[in-house]
Amino acid sequence: MSTKPTTTDFEWTELDQRAVDTVRVLAMDSVQKVGNGHPGTAMSLAPAAYLLFQKLMRHDPSDADWTGRDRFVLSPGHTSLTLYIQLYMAGYGLELDDLKAFRTWGSKTPGHPEHGHTRGVETTTGPLGQGIGNAVGMAMAARYERGLFDPDAAEGTSPFDHTIWAIVSDGDIEEGVSSEVSSLAGHQKLGNIVAIYDDNHISIEGDTETALSEDVLKRYEAYGWHIQRVDQSPDGDFDVEALYGALKAAQAETGRPSIIAARTIIAWPAPNAQNTGASHGSALGDEEVAATKKVLGFDPEQTFEVGDAVFSHVRKVVDRGTEAHAVWAKRFEEWRAANPERAVEFDRIHAAELPDGWEKALPSFPVGKDVATRKASGAVLQALGGVIPELWGGSSDLAGSNNTTIDASSSFLPTGNPLPEASPYGRTVHWGIREHAMGSTMNGIALHGNTRIYGGTFLTFSDYMRPAVRLAALMRLPVTYVWTHDSIGLGEDGPTHQPVEHMAALRAIPGLNMVRPADANETVTAWREITRRHNEKPAPHGLALTRQNVPTYEADQDAAKGGYILFEAEGGRPQVILIGTGSEVQLAVEAREALEADGIPTRVVSMPCVEWFEEQDQAYRDGILLPDVKARVAVEAGIGLTWHRYVGDTGRIVSLEHYGASADYKVLYREFGLTSEAVAAAARDSIAAAGR
Repeated sequence: MSTKPTTTDFEWTELDQRAVDTVRVLAMDSVQKVGNGHPGTAMSLAPAAYLLFQKLMRHDPSDADWTGRDRFVLSPGHTSLTLYIQLYMAGYGLELDDLKAFRTWGSKTPGHPEHGHTRGVETTTGPLGQGIGNAVGMAMAARYERGLFDPDAAEGTSPFDHTIWAIVSDGDIEEGVSSEVSSLAGHQKLGNIVAIYDDNHISIEGDTETALSEDVLKRYEAYGWHIQRVDQSPDGDFDVEALYGALKAAQAETGRPSIIAARTIIAWPAPNAQNTGASHGSALGDEEVAATKKVLGFDPEQTFEVGDAVFSHVRKVVDRGTEAHAVWAKRFEEWRAANPERAVEFDRIHAAELPDGWEKALPSFPVGKDVATRKASGAVLQALGGVIPELWGGSSDLAGSNNTTIDASSSFLPTGNPLPEASPYGRTVHWGIREHAMGSTMNGIALHGNTRIYGGTFLTFSDYMRPAVRLAALMRLPVTYVWTHDSIGLGEDGPTHQPVEHMAALRAIPGLNMVRPADANETVTAWREITRRHNEKPAPHGLALTRQNVPTYEADQDAAKGGYILFEAEGGRPQVILIGTGSEVQLAVEAREALEADGIPTRVVSMPCVEWFEEQDQAYRDGILLPDVKARVAVEAGIGLTWHRYVGDTGRIVSLEHYGASADYKVLYREFGLTSEAVAAAARDSIAAAGR
């Protein structure tokens, strides 16, 4: 383990130091003006962030989406000023007025960084641990991207080689998701990621001795990371030369991920607030801000002071970024000339376009054949995999159950892995039993760009993924979750594995589209629509798929509208509408037969995705759920929370309002009253209620 790396190309001038101290002043003033925020970490991390943005990262402020750029992830999003001030200094479009508007309505500088809201922010962070997960995902995506376009290039020579830089905090280290993603990164030997661990020993409750005593670097060494430690300089500030040397050494280490533990003093050099829990999440106060400015040689009477010389100095990074971009562009054009077919593929993928005729590869399933929707999904994935090379993914150790393997002979594993199917550019991801990691890394993969990612587990284990799923929805990321074993239909595994509340809970996440197809052909339509929406309407999608076989009906492309008429009433206008989803559509179909036999015209609506249905115009929705037909029944093997708005006061819901049990699924459906007879009885009851 290095303690004080040295380097020969380091240059640090008085102007650099003044710029770092300016960052500290801006952090104090921004929080002080709004009256709330997290000044301490932004102050202590100022030298580290400055080194990255001004001296180490390959980036171009004039093109924030440049393919060849390094990525930067600020995992402790509460210290958003650490990032905002560097974006301001580097010329990404933030101005002093944006810092003055910190954490206020409509500003470009919200309390935590938000991707898509502020130019230069690579990912939304705040929930601790998720950011380092995103960074690991970006590193995975960078390797897969290289495999798509330039797999044979020597190390460090490809235009697709770049570094993922991250800053992580004690809070990130403590959150469980960081353990999962760090273990995965070490196993995958992701040598393109460098993390700075801000070892400041302070959290909201004070000294981290209250909760953390492990040797973090030994932990990461055990994961397979390259580890270094950088201590403070004698005056208590960062030893910037040592940190620079450590960062260069970490970037040069391409056989494993790197982490640098940097001992910092939070709120340095505030005379009274430094090294206190209060400085983590509170304004320092006018007196302390003034005292700190005096220590730094700034005028206590001025606010948001940025000297002309400092401003000119830091904005030179724009020119350096332009030069770096030009060097990369030359290498990129040389690659294009040497790889014309791959260049055409790059252009298509980078534009998020699909190959011509891709839909022709999709399978279809004969009517009447019983097929589990998880099996149908697997067939679709294999078909899509044959024509969409950027599509990749896998499972959290459940591929055989999730049917998520595109190519069993191609596993995404590092060079040196003993498995015969291992390849650093493999198609199938093995996340292991790490749903937390799967969710957060999928977000990072999507954010990195130039690939399409999916990941699978059982629906009940989506609980482990929920923080990442919520962030995917917040960022409108086109990730696809293959969640199988979607109900008590999984049978003998019992209530721990049987999702009951999950569909309603997931539908409650704004921006997440939950798709629960009724049969194999609806599953094909669902995958077609999800694939098409990747660029047109980016959003996360969750597929809830059956373990058990279900009947196959005639394919209807209106399934892509979220709800459609599967079977129309015979003999006149519908007297009752039955709404089914997933494996319970068959119960609605069987109930319709009984009701029609009794002379009750009955319409069956299959509603695989309520979110897609709600996107349709009012005329379409009214055409499916006729407003004047008040007798309605919804049926789903889960809690009925979702369905009240569709059935109304006189409607009925056949649902499961309790946990399941261990038995054959047919027994469970019968014993819990999820039967066609129960649906028909509910329909008659609703007709009576509507007629009163």
